[in-house]
Amino acid sequence: MPLTFTLDPAVTPALRDGILDLWTDVSNAGGSVGFVAPVTPEEIRPELVKHLVAMAEGRTRLLVGHDEAGNVAATAFFSFNTHRLMKHWVWLYTVMVHPKHQGQGYGRDLLAAAADAARGFDGTAAIRLTCRGGQGLETFYGSCGYREVGRVPGAIRVAPGDDRDDITMLLTLA
Repeated sequence: MPLTFTLDPAVTPALRDGILDLWTDVSNAGGSVGFVAPVTPEEIRPELVKHLVAMAEGRTRLLVGHDEAGNVAATAFFSFNTHRLMKHWVWLYTVMVHPKHQGQGYGRDLLAAAADAARGFDGTAAIRLTCRGGQGLETFYGSCGYREVGRVPGAIRVAPGDDRDDITMLLTLA
């Protein structure tokens, strides 16, 4: 069953808790979404609150994917540039698919839905995102039409002695 994507869903306690659970499960499965396993929902909650505040202020928009049972199964957050010379592209953050749904094409579906949503944002011509090196994410994003446009070697310290590249990817919207 495909996921059902919604842009700018109403932020209810169920949605908030669903995103928090998703973020925790993705992080603890080794996902590159700002945390290193093991992590608890209480450790992630402040970062989620920052995202929700940015949404309330109109600086961020949420794309959420629900599975057939209605559970939060995927997310991506759009962040808008405030600099007048960079308003023609958006950032995509916290791109996640629940581990139990991985390998089913939902990541591709999420990125396609994000591109479709971004095409509807006035004046948006591209999406940028960053990913952590060492996990093949740049290959996955590349297979979805993104191209690598920058790399900072060793910019992400996952653990002492385990530094990863910070890779910037770009999708030009047609």
